[in-house]
Amino acid sequence: MEAWRGPAVESWHRGSVAVTDSHGRLVLALGDVDRPVFPRSAVKLLQALPLIASGAADAFGLADEELALACASHQGEPRHTETAARMLGRVGLGAEVLECGAHWPSDEVSARALAASGNPPSPLHNNCSGKHAGFVCLGCRLAGVGTAEARQAFLRGYVEADHPVMQEVRAALEAATGLALDRAPVGRDGCSIPTYAIPLRALARAFARVATGEGLVPAHASAAQRLRRAVARAPSMVAGSGRFDTRVMERLGERVCCKVGAEGVYCAALPEQGLGVAIKVDDGTSARACEVTMAAVIEALVPLDAGDRELVAPLSRVTLRNWRGFEVGRLAASAGLREALAALPRG
Repeated sequence: MEAWRGPAVESWHRGSVAVTDSHGRLVLALGDVDRPVFPRSAVKLLQALPLIASGAADAFGLADEELALACASHQGEPRHTETAARMLGRVGLGAEVLECGAHWPSDEVSARALAASGNPPSPLHNNCSGKHAGFVCLGCRLAGVGTAEARQAFLRGYVEADHPVMQEVRAALEAATGLALDRAPVGRDGCSIPTYAIPLRALARAFARVATGEGLVPAHASAAQRLRRAVARAPSMVAGSGRFDTRVMERLGERVCCKVGAEGVYCAALPEQGLGVAIKVDDGTSARACEVTMAAVIEALVPLDAGDRELVAPLSRVTLRNWRGFEVGRLAASAGLREALAALPRG
């Protein structure tokens, strides 16, 4: 991806792109698609598969908005925090059970309103609170019938790798990617759960399986389809006002299921094409390089009508303006990326 200032390229963001089918056959490989990378929040949909496969979503009556929030990196808007609290309420628990930590909303309006109220941020404002609320629901299902106190006791330490909740999540990641993660590099994510380093090729295969259900056990295939539909029906829960993921899925619906992760990782499922996409930008930029690259991939692989293109085209060629509103440059997919995408077979 290139950052232009006036008539010249000012900087480049280099990285890798993998596009595969559900069998792992590469349709496109640019850069190093076999180097393990930490996918971070890009795999939240995969981490939410046990929420449905375990029966927890049905047992606690989770609706589409709640399932979409379980796959989200939200901005801490009121609709997000209220939905996370509602998920916890369905199992008789409150925000104190969440082990994701607290931070201020990334949405400026919501952050200013919270500051004006005189209240500090709670774990509900954490961008991962929906995912963690899903983990809590999963944990309550695993714990079986019990009092709120018993459920809290079972859930304590659910972010640790050896907890039954994280064991279920890891098993879902292994099943979707087709990799055993016992020897994978592992770190602790921003929200405190384990994050495993996985090659882009395997991440793309996982999302192709999410797109098609092929290669997944029936319970996970059904869960993937349900999560894709929930995200398409409630895209504002996945990111928030003005965000790339929300804007794209509001327009394209089930044709694209995409999710950004930290440090320049992006994954997507393209159900109509039966493909999965995984992107890693080496310098870790998401809003700049990662989104522009994903928009270019969508333009190339997903049939778009005029209205679709009106939304997506400016996302793959972003106009840059200074503080006075003067156009000073653009962010754009490189010619090399465009050429590689244009050479892909269609249909």
